[in-house]
Amino acid sequence: MRLEKSTAVLKLARALASNWEGLTLDEMAAFLGVGRRTAERMRDAVQEVFGLLDQIDDGRKRRFRIAARGLDRFATIPTIDELTELENAARALEAVQAPERAAHLHSLRDKIGASLRDEDRRRLSLNVEDQIRAEAFACQVGPRPTSDPSVLSALREALLAGRVVRFNYGGDDGEPPRWRKVVPYGLLFGPRYYLVASVKSRPGAVLFRLDMIHDVKVTDEPGAPPEDFDLKAYAERSFGVFQEEPEDVVLRFVPSAARDARAYLFHPTQSLTDNPDGSLTVRFHAGGLLQIAHHLMTWGPAVTIVAPPELQEVMRAQVETLHAHYVAS
Repeated sequence: MRLEKSTAVLKLARALASNWEGLTLDEMAAFLGVGRRTAERMRDAVQEVFGLLDQIDDGRKRRFRIAARGLDRFATIPTIDELTELENAARALEAVQAPERAAHLHSLRDKIGASLRDEDRRRLSLNVEDQIRAEAFACQVGPRPTSDPSVLSALREALLAGRVVRFNYGGDDGEPPRWRKVVPYGLLFGPRYYLVASVKSRPGAVLFRLDMIHDVKVTDEPGAPPEDFDLKAYAERSFGVFQEEPEDVVLRFVPSAARDARAYLFHPTQSLTDNPDGSLTVRFHAGGLLQIAHHLMTWGPAVTIVAPPELQEVMRAQVETLHAHYVAS
């Protein structure tokens, strides 16, 4: 068995042991990035090494899994790279002032360490510490995504249970907070944290800042998003967080900025075109024109807004406002 195949078999075995519901052949193929027939051969190879797989028939497709105890220690012990990335993920959350989320990753790290044999724990700990000292995170400028850990925990509980929540909202601008009752749809993490939810008085989804939510109560009233609601698709409608009708955005970066722009992910829907003169054209479909304009200001004259005209107007208005401000001062 070639090394690549051995690695794939071990990777599949871990996935089959860690997935309580099991995996279908199609899911195995997608996980491994291979065709269905190759996935079948990989499944059979897993059975040769680790024994017969449990088979679950859910009425539509057959799913396969193996008990975690069927994997030897060599197959489940974490690697230095895996533990380093776990620690880096926690440090990244701390860098953007999200200590409550970082604490969950630190707790997971400690549980992993507690499950290891003494010699493995000692070896991995020393190597990870050496690696961490060689890596650091740059200071990030922007709003700090603060939230009360108890608020985040209560909202997650409501989302998992499919329950309506009630909470006080606002109150930091001199006005008293308002009591809200909403159906939670999901959480958006970015420069700020938001709850996506629906309220009776407004159609569609509404955003609530988590740092303005207080005194959350998870009710006994059932409440869940519509079956056709896709949080990922909802988030991708906008350049940032705030929702508006998406537009076809076309940007052109001068040759000297093309390399840097190519390394940016402006939006998940983006496409890149290299032009004969060395410039780069970026296209994507998104709303949030004001947020797009604010970001493009950081590129200065290196970028030209080709479309839509509405984005050009937003940018022009922002530049004129800034110019008037500094002329007056």
